[in-house]
Amino acid sequence: MKTIIHGATVINESEMFTGSVLIDGEFIRKIYRNEIPVEDMESADLINASGKYLIPGVIDDQVHFREPGLTHKGDITTESRAALAGGITSYMEMPNTIPQSVTIEELEKKYARAAEVSAVNYSFYIGATNDNLKEVLAVDPERVCGIKVFMGSSTGNMLVDNDLTLSELFKNAHTLVAVHCEDENIIKKNMELYREKYGELIPISRHPRIRSAEACFQSSSKAVKLAAQFGTRLHVLHLSTADEMRLFEPGPVRNKKITAEVCIHHLWFDERDYPQYGTRMKWNPAVKSPEDKEALWTALLSDKIDVIATDHAPHTLDEKAHPYMKAPSGGPLVQHSLTAMLEFACQGKITVPKIVEKMCHAPADLFRIDKRGYIREGYYADLVLIDPEKRWTVVPENILYKCGWSPFEGTEFSHQVEKTFVNGQLAYNQGAINADVKGKRLLFNHP
Repeated sequence: MKTIIHGATVINESEMFTGSVLIDGEFIRKIYRNEIPVEDMESADLINASGKYLIPGVIDDQVHFREPGLTHKGDITTESRAALAGGITSYMEMPNTIPQSVTIEELEKKYARAAEVSAVNYSFYIGATNDNLKEVLAVDPERVCGIKVFMGSSTGNMLVDNDLTLSELFKNAHTLVAVHCEDENIIKKNMELYREKYGELIPISRHPRIRSAEACFQSSSKAVKLAAQFGTRLHVLHLSTADEMRLFEPGPVRNKKITAEVCIHHLWFDERDYPQYGTRMKWNPAVKSPEDKEALWTALLSDKIDVIATDHAPHTLDEKAHPYMKAPSGGPLVQHSLTAMLEFACQGKITVPKIVEKMCHAPADLFRIDKRGYIREGYYADLVLIDPEKRWTVVPENILYKCGWSPFEGTEFSHQVEKTFVNGQLAYNQGAINADVKGKRLLFNHP
């Protein structure tokens, strides 16, 4: 089948131009900046995209889809469909499921499951522990996105705190190492101080003091130091503090070995929002001060921060309603991450081409993903058509997460994802999901 997306505002590689794209099978065959030849028009289905934005599919390098073992919160089917509706066409999923993905055998079970049910393209990290070094170093770097290291415990308690293990991992890893950085000893010390003051009824507002800026910086600086020592490809996930920004250098992501990520919630919220949202905005690392948020924005726009992701991590509302000490950390974000960033564009905080760079191009470059992340001839036709003038409000009835809620409930967005193509197939169309479309396993180009 051939399809022409005609007359869109194409946003790609720092350009915005009126053009058309020919999809032939799985791939982008032609990009037209002028008139389309009659023979091409006659041989393809035509989608009138006048007034719409056409961008590459978003690539989210950090999600938790909860399968296996935690599927009351979410699963690969439900969360990949939510991602699809949000314009995400590829994701990389984390290993802290039950069982944990800390062996190649368990990892491959996830890939097999995703091949059956994932609505979009997928990859899965293998998780490091204090004693599975041989296993993580055996992964195929062309078929696995990377190694996930929790240098600070979070949901799933996969803390890697053995210095010898960390050194050997950073020294010998032949694929990207992605790290969650929070110093566990500092967090425990802070927790005890607040327990002494409040008992078991610690207010949620203390979360950024317990999982503090100091805890983040101590761990992140340790990871950066190890990567510099051993020449490791290091990606520091969900940065949250101003202090950490001095660990990173500006410049194109393809020229870097040490890279940085920021998540939607650290750009949108700050600690002034805790009274309104309570434990629904309990994330690890914590959402911190307005000054930290602004420092993240400055670093993002100056290319110290390379990638925007979600850390999508659904929990049920009943779980999130527990008091601070028992409420789990994380929240659902994949359906709304792109539209949230486009809202910032409306506010003049960031340009749409910069959003495309940070959410589409940079993840593809950073992970060296094969033929994705750009609108280029010969690349997979992972494409998103956006209506920039379709206002809509997030309400429970249009939330696709299995957990049924969103931190953006009640928010009115000014852009809406209209259509999402996955490997050339129209998978999402104005609220309707084509359940027959399935994603593919991401492949990576390694020297």
